[in-house]
Amino acid sequence: MVNMYNKILLVLMVCSTLISVATRAQQPYHSDKLIAVADLGKRRAIGVSVSSDNRLFISFPHQGKDYRYGLTEIVDGRPLPFPDEAWNAHDGDSASRFVNVQDLYVDTKDNLWVLDSKPSAHAFKLLKINLASNEVERVYTFDDLDKRAAGLNVSRIDTDMGLAYLSDPGRAAIVVLNLTDGSTRTVLQNQPFTAANPGVILTYDGSEMRDRNGNPFRSNVNGIALTKDNRYLYFKPINKLNLYRIETRHLADTSLTDAELASQVEDRGEAGVTHGLIADNAGNIYLTSSMDYSIKYLSPDGKLHTLVQDSRLLWPDSFGIGSDGYLYFSCAQLQRDPQWNDGQDKVAYPYQIYKVRLP
Repeated sequence: MVNMYNKILLVLMVCSTLISVATRAQQPYHSDKLIAVADLGKRRAIGVSVSSDNRLFISFPHQGKDYRYGLTEIVDGRPLPFPDEAWNAHDGDSASRFVNVQDLYVDTKDNLWVLDSKPSAHAFKLLKINLASNEVERVYTFDDLDKRAAGLNVSRIDTDMGLAYLSDPGRAAIVVLNLTDGSTRTVLQNQPFTAANPGVILTYDGSEMRDRNGNPFRSNVNGIALTKDNRYLYFKPINKLNLYRIETRHLADTSLTDAELASQVEDRGEAGVTHGLIADNAGNIYLTSSMDYSIKYLSPDGKLHTLVQDSRLLWPDSFGIGSDGYLYFSCAQLQRDPQWNDGQDKVAYPYQIYKVRLP
């Protein structure tokens, strides 16, 4: 009987080992540092931001039949509509409801900024929400912006200069919004550091990311990050390997020509294919890197480090930094959409929000 028990135990151990090896073969990267924060089911999250008292906000683009809310606060692991149900209504006046929430950012004064951007409808607005009262204090509508070609994607708020900086991959440019009068300036358009490099093709599991017509995925300037002292704006296209920055005092100087402004851009070296960017209090710049399933960061000494690498990091996208010492982020899984896989949906549900401890 003892021998039979030992044989059964041995078989179970071998089976367990084989299952573990098979799982690791399918997911070659694994890190125990990666922590799941919220299960979102079939609803894809894009924007992520965290307040000074660690309130976690998540936004959802208006996509598919599973769409429910544009902007939520995660409470006890569940996404609840924020600031209220009315702003998250599915129909009605688009001036007072979310149409397609793209990006979130909590500024140094603890205001939540919400970029509601739907280029296909030529509709853009930026909302300022006071997190002390949970009320919308102002809405910017970009009235002087050429909305036919624009594609506002990410926003960062400079509370010292009174400016907002927005990436515009639609026009390969940076948009500077004056928060006092609502006027905009378009700068650094179609420069080598804002335009995609057509030679950089995203590749996953040995397959290039192309649509049914053979066109590769391509994005101009996309991710941007503002340092906590508001001194530097970092930026790069997705289809570009190098990371760039410029001092915000130059972006605020309306007397500079675009050529003069371009001469102030600094090349910070190769960072790979990346998506979202964010800066922490120590001056580190974090970058999501989908082709090798990782989060990296550029330290102030100019060195690039890997914070975490895990096969669950499927197109890690937007960041938020909590006062609890964790970096929060979404995983959009864009490369698994039917559009890039001959009509086949390869998304690994559920969509998740993750966190990892800061270095």
